[in-house]
Amino acid sequence: MRAISILEPGGPEVLSWQEAPDPEPGPGEVLLEVAASAVNRADVLQRLGFYPPPEGAPEYPGLEASGTVSAVGPGVEGWEVGDQACALLGGGGYAEKVAVAQELLLPVPKGLSVLEAAALPEVACTVWSNVFMLAGLKPGERFLVHGGGSGIGTMAVQLAKQHGAETVCTVGTEEKAHRCVELGADLTINYRTEDFVQAGEFDVILDNMGAKYLARNVSALAPGGRLVVIGLQGGTRGELDLGRLLSKRACVHATSLRARPLEERAAIVASVRENVWPLIEAGTVRPVIDRVLPMRQAGEAHKIMESSGHFGKILLETGES
Repeated sequence: MRAISILEPGGPEVLSWQEAPDPEPGPGEVLLEVAASAVNRADVLQRLGFYPPPEGAPEYPGLEASGTVSAVGPGVEGWEVGDQACALLGGGGYAEKVAVAQELLLPVPKGLSVLEAAALPEVACTVWSNVFMLAGLKPGERFLVHGGGSGIGTMAVQLAKQHGAETVCTVGTEEKAHRCVELGADLTINYRTEDFVQAGEFDVILDNMGAKYLARNVSALAPGGRLVVIGLQGGTRGELDLGRLLSKRACVHATSLRARPLEERAAIVASVRENVWPLIEAGTVRPVIDRVLPMRQAGEAHKIMESSGHFGKILLETGES
């Protein structure tokens, strides 16, 4: 098969589409013939040398993929050769084939193509596990997601709105603001010209910035509020006002998805299938896809992501490689 290898830590030019050994499905695994993968911030960090794959995961980037089951390992139940699926991965999505634990597979939702399904696993699992399973967002609560135009943001806006929360997001351009409103956002805040703290208090905040926003996020929490940090684009070290946190009876969570034990990721995937997939199949929640590029243009996709010049997900398609 061919896969995107990282020749050495560095810029987008270090991503190389080249021959690689075919993976073999082990016990409880299926082999997925990849139709498409999607680009995530974690892929950029891995390319830079800051976020290596967890032990046992493929060395190639790619935290999600969609395609067709081409082989099944011993002990696999419920999946057969020819089934179309998408998958949450620890790595290896930027390839023509990837071996996946059966617990991390999801069927392609009815009404979507196998290509479109590649935009779903990472964002659906990240948003559902953090906003709903962990932070417990309830109908009628105020919810803020930073980076409303990102893949995570576009999914968070839709899911929060479907669950009856007042939904607010930060964005960098008026165009992204308009598109987030179309997805269901009740309010958008341009982070270049406005301070989200002035928009009132929030019961749940989903944050991708880390240190840069920590103090302001805590200031913006309502009594009993929950801040969930899932990214560190704004740095890793910040000052936390414990007195303010205590007075609000609020909490701060910091989580990642990729390195969790299989059992935890499997539980998240099962909950997503039960709670999110029906919304997607009903058409009330949809994948937001900015563009589709050939897999061999992974470097160009990374440039677009690093410039924040996208809205929703950037997909990489093997069939055009």
